[in-house]
Amino acid sequence: MATIKDLARMAGVSVTTVSRVLNSHPYVTEEKRKSVLEAIRQTGYEKNVNAVHLKTGKTQLIGVVLPFSDHPYFARLLKGIAKQAFVHHFKLVLIQTDYQTEREKDALQMLRQKQIDGLIICSRSCELSLIKSYKQYGPIVVCENVPEELSSSYVDHYQAFQDALSYLYEEGHTRIGYTVTRLDGTSSKNRNAAYRDFLAARKLQYRTDNVFDKMLYFEDGETIVKKLLRMEDPPSAMIITSDHVAAGVITYANKIGLRIPEELAIIGFDDLPMARMMGITSMHLPLEEMGEHLFQQVMEKEANQKLFHTKLIKRETV
Repeated sequence: MATIKDLARMAGVSVTTVSRVLNSHPYVTEEKRKSVLEAIRQTGYEKNVNAVHLKTGKTQLIGVVLPFSDHPYFARLLKGIAKQAFVHHFKLVLIQTDYQTEREKDALQMLRQKQIDGLIICSRSCELSLIKSYKQYGPIVVCENVPEELSSSYVDHYQAFQDALSYLYEEGHTRIGYTVTRLDGTSSKNRNAAYRDFLAARKLQYRTDNVFDKMLYFEDGETIVKKLLRMEDPPSAMIITSDHVAAGVITYANKIGLRIPEELAIIGFDDLPMARMMGITSMHLPLEEMGEHLFQQVMEKEANQKLFHTKLIKRETV
């Protein structure tokens, strides 16, 4: 395998000149650049990327922790992150965790061991204190409202839920249920707080069976509708915290003749393209824009926080 010294000898230039050509340095004459490139062509020389990383202390890699790669919410975040990674000539290392803390710890260890230059955590199960303890090894950005020690891009899930609940109440609904991906998540806790405060302010009863846990995918819509049909006094409206689950509810409801919104009103979350196509009332979350900002934050030295605003998009399901 050819070395830089071999290239320099073949091209009749110094090792420094070869290094400049390999690293696209501007201060090389065109004649010398062509000579080096011809030597590279003849030898099939490949730059040792690991050696470059050792020398610079940078990998040009950013880790992205996400629980599921096939969930539209995280896919939209990832799209924004990837767009900025392309612009800045970085590559992404995806760490899918299924909310297993050991896998999240593996990602943190990658940062500690300098396998990646920074870490973006789209959703977590690890304690925040553990994540903060790894900040000394490189930049970490999270997708939730956190203390100032960490950078974050987030939406106010409490207020977004209050807005959705208020709209349903104004439309005459007092029996309102909702779905979540996992009850113990930070966003879900904020939503539950909004739900309880909303009911308490209007002296409405809180019922645990009106909260549907572990609803992630389109096919879960059938599960939701079947559970509603088994209830003696089911909600007249549901907030479905993912548009594709809401689409599953509507699809199965249409199949069995349950009228939307006359018999069941629905508000989705995220405002995905399918919500626009199916006429689903949805809470718009600027996920792609958030993803872009998450990447920009992991490039910055100082921690900062960015709140992204939500907006209720009224369509045909309420």
